[in-house]
Amino acid sequence: MVDIITIEKNDRTPELIEKLLPVWERSVRATHIFLSNEEILQIKNYVPMAFSGVEHLLVAQDEHGAPVGFMGINDHSLEILFIDPEHRGHGLGRKLLEYGIAHYDVQTLAVNEQNPQAHGFYEHMGFKVFKRTELDEQGQPYPLLYMRRED
Repeated sequence: MVDIITIEKNDRTPELIEKLLPVWERSVRATHIFLSNEEILQIKNYVPMAFSGVEHLLVAQDEHGAPVGFMGINDHSLEILFIDPEHRGHGLGRKLLEYGIAHYDVQTLAVNEQNPQAHGFYEHMGFKVFKRTELDEQGQPYPLLYMRRED
C-alpha cells in the first residue's frame, strides 16, 4: 500500500531531503544511463534546491512511511517525477501522474530524449511531443522533449 502526501514548502526539512535524495539517485542511476557518475554527483548537489523550489511536492510513501517516489509540479507543469527502482513497474508512476493531473491539472512536462522508457511512459499517459531542444536546461548536450497532454 502506497500513500501520496503533499509536502508544503515550510515542511520540506533537511531530514525530508535526506530521505528523498537517495530515491532520486537510485532512480537516476537506473534510468539515466547516458549520464556519467561524475555528472550524477554534480547534479545531485542541485537536487535539494529543486525539492525546495517546486510549488507542489508530492511524496509516495510505503506502509512504513518511507518515500518510494515523488513528483514536483509548477504551474500545471510536471517538473520532477522519480520512482525508486524497486517500485518501478507496479503502477506507482501512473498513480502519481494521475494524481497530479486530477489535483494540479498537469498539462506539460519535459523529458530527456535519451530516457526512452520515460518518454514512452508519458506518451502512454496521453502526452505528445510539441518541441525538442538540443541542450538541456543547464546547457548540456542532452536533448529535451517537451510534451503536452492531449485529451
